[in-house]
Amino acid sequence: MLTMALTMTGAFGMAFTIPFLIHKLIFGEKQRMDRRMDEVLGAKEVPIRKQELSAPLYQRIFKPMLGKMSGMMLSIVPFTKEEVLQQKVIEAGVPAGLAAREWMVIKLLTSLAFGGLAWMLHLVGNQALWQSGVFMAVALALGWFSIDYYLNLRIRKRKDEVQRSLPDMLDLLTVSVEAGLGFEGALMKIVEKSDGLLAEEFLNVLRETKMGKPRRDALRDMAKRINVESLSNFVGSIVLAEQLGISMGNVLRVQSQEMRQKRRQKAEELAMKAPVKMLIPMVMFIFPAIFVILLGPAMLQILEIF
Repeated sequence: MLTMALTMTGAFGMAFTIPFLIHKLIFGEKQRMDRRMDEVLGAKEVPIRKQELSAPLYQRIFKPMLGKMSGMMLSIVPFTKEEVLQQKVIEAGVPAGLAAREWMVIKLLTSLAFGGLAWMLHLVGNQALWQSGVFMAVALALGWFSIDYYLNLRIRKRKDEVQRSLPDMLDLLTVSVEAGLGFEGALMKIVEKSDGLLAEEFLNVLRETKMGKPRRDALRDMAKRINVESLSNFVGSIVLAEQLGISMGNVLRVQSQEMRQKRRQKAEELAMKAPVKMLIPMVMFIFPAIFVILLGPAMLQILEIF
């Protein structure tokens, strides 16, 4: 049995190895020459058809389908709901490059999938019709609001990252401006020396200004995309200083000190909330165990006496 398995393994290995060696022998030199020519002369221009085929599967198939289905939903969903969802998608960083209409379709499909799964469980479990109806309604609501939960989770994560990195970014920005760099040069220095969400947003601001967009508009759009109060205050101060001709270094220094003070106050607030949050697990889990250990022997003795 072992000999047969080894023989079959060797046969499959030879079946794959021999064609590979033949291919390398015939086309290997040509592939090496092509790579060398690309390194010297630059890569060849990729045809548009090949670029389209190299795109991810969801972008080639599922995204157009979502776009067509979203047009059908416009007559059902109010426009105000679309605006609210669009703002939420922007704050979440436009996940997967999908717009609000496409996320509406995903919410509907997810809700229907959860509802269909609940109905299948009803058919398998032979439950009462009213029980299956309640379970299906809960599943539909869960599928509908699960997408909102996912977007809110991404928004919270992005805002926390911005709030953590903003004071350090402002310190570097202040030092760069006081060293003689202009504001855009200081932003470029931050982009070079840092990484993360805020550095990417500053890079987008620089790109927009190079394309001709006014700097104050680019900064305001960045603050609107992230929607963090501390960043909005910083952008408002920069725009006001630019309009009034105030020294940028002084404004940045004041903003940096204020950001660090707010972060320290936030840490103190979380530290003050910690004892209150610890009461719930202590009362539910720790105190009962202590009572059992301390009062258990005494209760046993009392029961023996009576």
